[in-house]
Amino acid sequence: MVLQRLRFGPGGILKSRNVFAQFDFVRVEKVQLASQPARPNTLLWFIPDFNIGSGGHQTIFRTIWHLERMGWESGIVIVSPTVHATAEAAHHDICEHFFPLQAKVYVGFDGLPSSEFVIATGWQTAYPVRAVVGSAKKLYFVQDFEPGFYPTGTESVLADNTYHFGFFGITAGGWLARKLKTEYGMQTHAISFGVDHELYRQRPRREPQIKRVFFYARPPTPRRAFEFGLLVLEAVSRKLPETQFILAGWDVGDYHIPFPHLAAGVITPEELADVFSQCDAALVMSLTNLSLMPLEVMAAGCAVVSNRGECVEWLLHDQVALLTDPTVEALSAALCHLLEDDAARKALASRGQEFARQQHWQASAEAFEQGLLAARKQLPAATAGMAP
Repeated sequence: MVLQRLRFGPGGILKSRNVFAQFDFVRVEKVQLASQPARPNTLLWFIPDFNIGSGGHQTIFRTIWHLERMGWESGIVIVSPTVHATAEAAHHDICEHFFPLQAKVYVGFDGLPSSEFVIATGWQTAYPVRAVVGSAKKLYFVQDFEPGFYPTGTESVLADNTYHFGFFGITAGGWLARKLKTEYGMQTHAISFGVDHELYRQRPRREPQIKRVFFYARPPTPRRAFEFGLLVLEAVSRKLPETQFILAGWDVGDYHIPFPHLAAGVITPEELADVFSQCDAALVMSLTNLSLMPLEVMAAGCAVVSNRGECVEWLLHDQVALLTDPTVEALSAALCHLLEDDAARKALASRGQEFARQQHWQASAEAFEQGLLAARKQLPAATAGMAP
């Protein structure tokens, strides 16, 4: 499934020679919803197809789950399916590996129900949402600045264009809200991140005498700066050769990594939470918007080192994480400082853990609902055709 997604998905490592099939979603001219009036508090989410473990989809499905408990009814539309051949298979994977949703799943655009809101969740899905005809209010759940995922070219331009579609944006963080409002003229509403506190908590430390650094190693995701991170870790290893390193997130067995390390590959969230607890510090790079991982690392009692930048500092600050300029020298020095100064590291980890304890997904869902209510007031009226 991963190979299929990489081969044919937009922005994949291997691209199809059939450009028109690869970008079929751009050419959608009309998406018709059912003709009956939409009921209030109904949402139709347009999502890319997904693999188990997708972080962006985890947040989408989590939000839907919370909103269902708050009285909102959702449907899910899979755009350009590459993994799931049927709606039943997709719904099974959502309930089995993400959240037990009541939402009905649709593969493609046939037989879609009427809805008060239609929601794009990624740039590929914004094109069919633009093509929806009728009075549904059009929203854009923006979790990251997606033009930054690609070199300047087809994908970056197509992604950038979607911010001019006139959708109401609900964004992951205030930085994105400000950027889309200032640079694209979008109406926006920011929400924050939460933490799954049952999962991401501090476990007993094994071998506390060994200093360990965690790095989220994911080469297919350029915004996580895998190669840059290796340069940082190698610099730390040269200065502190007794340090152990744990890399997780992808199979990096084909890479030359010249320092002692454990390449854990793709592991379960439960295993990841335990790994965080076994490490003294974690290097997490966020180049296009803040990752969810720093809060999860903090919740497990591990100190976070990250790059500075508006896309990070809308949530993190110097009291809860060690933020530096994105240079090899600055980041490696920050990690070495924490590994050598136990008191400073423990104090930072304690402050970070307390900060993480204050972040809740329920609060994020409530903020999302406030965004829906704001969009209901600000977007062109569609309530006249809605059922009571």
